[in-house]
Amino acid sequence: MEPQIIQTKIFNIRGQMVMLDFDLAALYETETKYLKRSVKRNITRFPSDFMFELEKEELENLRCNFGTSSWGGTRYPPFAFTEQGVAMLSSVLKSEKAIQVNVAIIRAFVALRRYALTFDELAAKIISHDKELADINEVLRWLGEENQARANDISALQRKDEPSADWSNRPSIGFKK
Repeated sequence: MEPQIIQTKIFNIRGQMVMLDFDLAALYETETKYLKRSVKRNITRFPSDFMFELEKEELENLRCNFGTSSWGGTRYPPFAFTEQGVAMLSSVLKSEKAIQVNVAIIRAFVALRRYALTFDELAAKIISHDKELADINEVLRWLGEENQARANDISALQRKDEPSADWSNRPSIGFKK
């Protein structure tokens, strides 16, 4: 099972990384109704932090993201399984295929978590660099203001309308020959 295929079927819903029942059924090569029936028979194994049913608005949002029409499709909102819920499915679905797929799915969740951690570290570095750049820009702005003030002083001195001193009629200072 390709990890990239599984990772495309993991969604962030209600702030949790989940897989939907119809995607899991396709991976297990079974029908969604059989997967849901097995879960309902063992509902005590699936507390709310392992599995939850999507609300109508969430389902509509998913339909918009998938680009599917509202005609046809599922009549009931799908179940969303967290990583723990997917692991629990291995105790409910006992086929060899289910075990292999569960191992691949858990690995995909772990890979996404690692990727998210590196993303968080990168975001922290970018924020740190942005702060350093802001500090540097502040110093450059201050230096620019100081240089502009000095340039204004120099140009004011050059513009003074004082007559230049006549040095030729001035008595000389120093040794006489």
